Amino acid sequence: MSADRDRPLPACAPAHVRAAELSPLPHCSLPASASDPFDHRLSITFEAFLATHARKWLTYAYLHTGSEAAAREVTRAAYGQLGRLWPHALRQASVEAYAWSVLKERVVEWLYDHHQPTALTETAAFAVVTHALLRECQQQFAMLESQLGLYAAIARLPERQCDVIVLRHVIGYSDAQIGSLLGVDEVTVRSYASRGKRKLAAALGIDQGNARGN
Repeated sequence: MSADRDRPLPACAPAHVRAAELSPLPHCSLPASASDPFDHRLSITFEAFLATHARKWLTYAYLHTGSEAAAREVTRAAYGQLGRLWPHALRQASVEAYAWSVLKERVVEWLYDHHQPTALTETAAFAVVTHALLRECQQQFAMLESQLGLYAAIARLPERQCDVIVLRHVIGYSDAQIGSLLGVDEVTVRSYASRGKRKLAAALGIDQGNARGN
């Protein structure tokens, strides 16, 4: 882990507890005109959207940057960009998918600007993935629980498969919510999860016939 990274949050705590430990960002709203009811309604919808997704966005940014300060910077930048484009976002087929693309672009941009790979294999919070897979795959992953091989294998998954596993098991989105973020249906989400776990099993030399489950 690079020296400028923040100390990771404890891996033993549940995902929602660790997310709560990340300091919330300051209140954010659109610059609304007091004389324009339409602007006021836009601001209300924007604030409602952030209230629903803010914690999860911050957790996702933290997992990839490995730093709470960086996660706050990235998430704040995504808020700002989304706020400027909010009327356009509301005209999209899926506001959630559009907003998610804004966040992901900001994460990728931060990693590129800082010449850093994703911190998934370093972030202690990512250990939740191991426990989730242990519950689903039972004994097959037990021997690997304390090894970084599983973390590295997850980080090497194709982007959509990696995102589904992280969004499901670390951040706590439901399959329906993940589908909205990625612009796919729940069946496709489950397919990404299943294929991801098969790839993990193959990469780790695990009997795929025994490592099943969505």
